[in-house]
Amino acid sequence: MQKIAESMKRSFILILLCLSSAFASQAQKYFVNRRDSVVVIDGDTLPHFNLSTVTIYSENRFGKKLDEQQYWRLVMRVKKVLPYAKEAAVLLKKYEQEVPPDAKRKERKEYIRKAEDELMKKYEPTFKKMSVNDGRVLIKLIDRETNTVSYDIIDELKGGFSAMFWQGIARIFGNNLKAHYDPQGEDRQIEQIVQYIEMGII
Repeated sequence: MQKIAESMKRSFILILLCLSSAFASQAQKYFVNRRDSVVVIDGDTLPHFNLSTVTIYSENRFGKKLDEQQYWRLVMRVKKVLPYAKEAAVLLKKYEQEVPPDAKRKERKEYIRKAEDELMKKYEPTFKKMSVNDGRVLIKLIDRETNTVSYDIIDELKGGFSAMFWQGIARIFGNNLKAHYDPQGEDRQIEQIVQYIEMGII
């Protein structure tokens, strides 16, 4: 974590240097040479970089051993279900491309049945081993990856009756297919874990 903090500090310093250069030359005319990735200001050529957005998280500090154990259980849970959420996004995009919006209901049902058979053949053993808490995190991550809550996906693909049926089942087990992903609020810890996984930190 110390190395991560030092790396973030260096990135922050670099950003400040870039911003100070920009503010200092605010009154001067300049242009960007996109081909060469440089900025020319009053005849001086400076390197120009487009920096990715960086989210900075405070160091995890656990008041109790139980809190730390729960955090690492959540890490393992996110690692377990994140690939399925990403695949759901791929399949949804594939569905949108392969089935035109004006397709007849019978054609849509036939495609969905084949997709379900393919998915169950591939993932049924894994899904059977998932806990209720795994399902809760998976629902949130599907929304993260597709920008659509699970209820709306089922409603779109299989109709309102199926969506209400599966919502009822989910509610029995304490889940909610209409739950939105909130990376700045209640799902902030999950978002932090996802970003750490994608950066290869955990």
